[in-house]
Amino acid sequence: MVRIEAAAAFELDSLCALLASAGLPADGLGEHLGTTLVARDGAAVVGCVALEMYGDAALLRSLAVTPSRRNAGLGRRLVRAALDLGREAGVRTFCLLTLTAREFFSREFDFQSVARSETPSAVRKSVEFVSACPATAQAMLLEC
Repeated sequence: MVRIEAAAAFELDSLCALLASAGLPADGLGEHLGTTLVARDGAAVVGCVALEMYGDAALLRSLAVTPSRRNAGLGRRLVRAALDLGREAGVRTFCLLTLTAREFFSREFDFQSVARSETPSAVRKSVEFVSACPATAQAMLLEC
């Protein structure tokens, strides 16, 4: 049974490896381990997602699932858990950047594609917006 729970500091290297295997940047993840969630099957980490909190806005980032667990709903479970975590902390606007998952976030969670300039200014100062993600990544917003 896969459990979703808080990431532990000692897992940073394995999370970075999981992100690298999915072609995602890990830049800045270490500063946000307190709002990073992992999916565990026993002791094995099989997925992750993180939030970067900026007041009542948050950047949803680092969603990755190991290849053997993809297409089974684990990504949806991770996103739901991250959104719940953010809402409990008072987040009203969730942002993300994606090169490949625009349809997934739109269909499953009602994120809307927007210009980067339409995202909260604090989020635009994140390492993801400034340097880690390419300018071609689509910005998306979910207002709660």
